[in-house]
Amino acid sequence: MKFFRTLTATVTLVAALSVTAFAAPKSIKVATDATWPPMEMVDANKKIVGYDIDFMNAVAKEAGVTVEFKNTAWDGIFAGLDSGQYDAIISSVTITKERQAKYDFTEPYTSIGQILVVPKTDKTSKVIANLKGKKVGAQIGTTGAFEIKKVAGVELKTYDEIGLAFEDMAAGRISGVVCDEPVAAHFALQKKEYRDKFKVVGKSFTKEAYGIVVKKGNTELVALLNKGIKAVKAKKLDVKIHSKWVK
Repeated sequence: MKFFRTLTATVTLVAALSVTAFAAPKSIKVATDATWPPMEMVDANKKIVGYDIDFMNAVAKEAGVTVEFKNTAWDGIFAGLDSGQYDAIISSVTITKERQAKYDFTEPYTSIGQILVVPKTDKTSKVIANLKGKKVGAQIGTTGAFEIKKVAGVELKTYDEIGLAFEDMAAGRISGVVCDEPVAAHFALQKKEYRDKFKVVGKSFTKEAYGIVVKKGNTELVALLNKGIKAVKAKKLDVKIHSKWVK
């Protein structure tokens, strides 16, 4: 009898620990590289703001969790997820096969394309191939950089922050910048110091979907975030967020 009471107590303890281990989190830490306006950036009050931030807050609210953002440089953002410094990444991350092999993604929450920005003095360039023999900039490790690498004869110059690429182009050190459409519009059309200098040319030449990134195998968090994303879309909160940030 004593054996069975001990066995029962052990089973109960294991069950309790299992429930605790897989219980939905009440709060999550989320990394973002806040150098990618209007998707994620730091405002004049040093607060992290942008499309992705509003979207993540809306998702968290619908999923019943609170979220803490951590501003993290892009070149180390995935390593931080690997080491457990945060639970997820929302930072304009395109869902690719290579990334899916290493990480889990939520369902897509928005779609964009890569596009080329050049100086207004350039009257001929419409695609990256028109810039053969010249330097074209992109943020390191982004799909924009990957697209430039595909074009023979074009020299890729990478930057830790996309804003530095536009600074270099304004100074005449590079001849073009490739980045996501909303980012291109922000720098070339809305930023007052650049809108008379740069222009967005041609059409977007990729079709990409953004997803929230979590550690491989963390299916509970993926399901929780997907629940929030579906609710945000059902209530059309994503439409309001898009209208606010993407002009």
